[in-house]
Amino acid sequence: MTRIGVVLRPEIAPEALVDAARAADAAGVDEVWLWEDCFFSGGLSTAALILASTDRVNVGIGVLPTPMRNVASTAMEIATVARVHPGRLRVGLGHGVQSWMAQIGARVQSPLTLLSEQMAALTSLLAGETVTVQGRYVSLDEVKLNWPPVQPPPLLVGATGPKTLALSGRCSAGTILTSETSPEQLRAAIEHIDGGPDHDVVVYVSVGSDPAAAPSDIQRWIDAGATTVVLEPSADEAAPTRLFAHAASSTAHFSSQ
Repeated sequence: MTRIGVVLRPEIAPEALVDAARAADAAGVDEVWLWEDCFFSGGLSTAALILASTDRVNVGIGVLPTPMRNVASTAMEIATVARVHPGRLRVGLGHGVQSWMAQIGARVQSPLTLLSEQMAALTSLLAGETVTVQGRYVSLDEVKLNWPPVQPPPLLVGATGPKTLALSGRCSAGTILTSETSPEQLRAAIEHIDGGPDHDVVVYVSVGSDPAAAPSDIQRWIDAGATTVVLEPSADEAAPTRLFAHAASSTAHFSSQ
């Protein structure tokens, strides 16, 4: 089933997010998506706030920069949210914008290696396993969550280059692609991902001044292989309420096909 979501951009102040998420929930939006840019709101705290304030809308985080966190703390935070709101969360991880990572003293020599090590450890921790690993960047000694999620949320990878796309296909439940991705680039990316029939392909799609055009635009990315299309408003839109009804109607339209 194709899912249609709407981005609640990081430019929305935290105190305004609840009203925006409730409006999306009331409109019947399937998913709201967040991303964690430096130095706006925290991705997991924002997700928890939205999930606690709504009844049914799902939340996707696309993405959390892995260099900013120790993998154990990431696992603890995801597990906490997932236990309270099972089945309503998907979490994407990425290697971060390198200039920002340098700005906070977290830039590493091999972002791809870090992402790979964190994904492997995080997957095992959320599955309730005891993890001992001594990698280039991730070091854990018999670490096990006391409160692992009963239903581990799907972990996705934000990717652009072929090596990260291939990594995503190997180690995650899905891949997140930016709004700069054309349908043709999406087809090429899927070839690099090679994640199998159950691999979710999430693509952000920029929406112009006419949201009514969204359904016809959405079809282009679905035809190219997207399984989730996330409508992305412009950065100066305080809350994308104009997109909520169109996202909900698009979900109903494509689900019935």
